[in-house]
Amino acid sequence: MAGKVGFIGLGIMGRPMVRNLMKAGYEVTVYDIVGTAVEEMVTEGATAAGSAREVAEQTPVIITMVPDSADSEAAIMGPNGVLEGADAGKAVIDMSSIAPASSQKIGAACDEAGVEFLDAPVSGGEPGAIAGTLAIMVGGSKSVFDKHFSLFGPMGSATYCGPYGAGNTTKLANQIIVALNIAAVAEALVLAKKAGLDPEIVFNAIKGGLAGSTVLNAKAPMMIAGNFRPGFRIALHQKDLNNALQTGRELGVPLPFTALVQQVVGSLMNEGKGVLDHSAIANFIEDMAQQKISG
Repeated sequence: MAGKVGFIGLGIMGRPMVRNLMKAGYEVTVYDIVGTAVEEMVTEGATAAGSAREVAEQTPVIITMVPDSADSEAAIMGPNGVLEGADAGKAVIDMSSIAPASSQKIGAACDEAGVEFLDAPVSGGEPGAIAGTLAIMVGGSKSVFDKHFSLFGPMGSATYCGPYGAGNTTKLANQIIVALNIAAVAEALVLAKKAGLDPEIVFNAIKGGLAGSTVLNAKAPMMIAGNFRPGFRIALHQKDLNNALQTGRELGVPLPFTALVQQVVGSLMNEGKGVLDHSAIANFIEDMAQQKISG
């Protein structure tokens, strides 16, 4: 075995990440507030724990993968949380996408307990989690990053970004670019379709030029097919954009275009579309133009 690892948070990203760790030979102890998710992982070879504290008691390295800042703080610092079960010398790796200030708060609490900490959010969505090709952005001590570097390998490619919070600041930069890129792709394809062009032909014509991007390649086909099955939900991207705007306010950095797309995403949330893939940002443009990209 490659070693023992704890994993807290078995959502759309967490489950495939656990599978890749187990494929790599890690013995994984899991916990989630949703019991069926734990049961699913146990049938595939994981060991169940009854709380975050229990995970920490049983494993030397604990990964958390939960929705937002409050969830990370509760899982790690709260009652029955990781720090109640982690002895000095153990390590916590929070792979959730949260506010950088929250990562710094958790890092300070871990320091006080003698527990190593890294904030290590990811990009790549469900496809990247399944394929083990996530981009992992890591903040914390460089020596702690080096110590646990091999653990990231089954899940993706890790880059050291700086001290506590640097991983999540980098992730916010990523999410700004992704959101604005999706919105631009949506506007371009709606315009093309309204002009009587085939969006598939337009996509193929531009993807090899300067407009080409990973976002274009991943999201344009979904818009063209009208397929918004979630790889990364709108609700989660709204959370990331909120964190970006909050961080921008704290640092005195205006983010006008981020704010605009955040309002678009908020409108989609009000329509009950938060569970859809973030490529459904196209729905907002389609509704305004009275023109579907698909069909």
